[in-house]
Amino acid sequence: MRFFASLALLALLSACATTTQDMPPPPPRPVDETTQVPPSTLPPPRPIGDLPAPRIMEGPGLGGIIREPAAVLTRRFGEPRLDVREGDMRKLQFSSQACVLDVFLYPLAPGAEPVATWVEARRASDGAAVDRLACIQALSAR
Repeated sequence: MRFFASLALLALLSACATTTQDMPPPPPRPVDETTQVPPSTLPPPRPIGDLPAPRIMEGPGLGGIIREPAAVLTRRFGEPRLDVREGDMRKLQFSSQACVLDVFLYPLAPGAEPVATWVEARRASDGAAVDRLACIQALSAR
């Protein structure tokens, strides 16, 4: 009896099976604007007169960093781990086992050389924020 029940079940299941020849093709996918590839070249940077003035960090212990060009920072901290440029902005990243220091440079006038306007510091191991001045001192002592 089990044999006949299994055979009947098998016949029912095979009736449900279809081949890919029996299936209609899927409808075309609508063009989604988020899947389009961005242009391969960046647009030219906007003139500095169109941009707001950069915010300049102030505080104790930032002398010799804020308002200094990249050459001065490189003499103080050594070669940067990263040197990223986007438009007229430049970011230098200095690192040690203790911390990572990101220095953001912007020109303060049209055509001027970018200078340090802001710094951020974090632990090298997990990215947690650390005291900026302690990181500056640790990187300066190398």
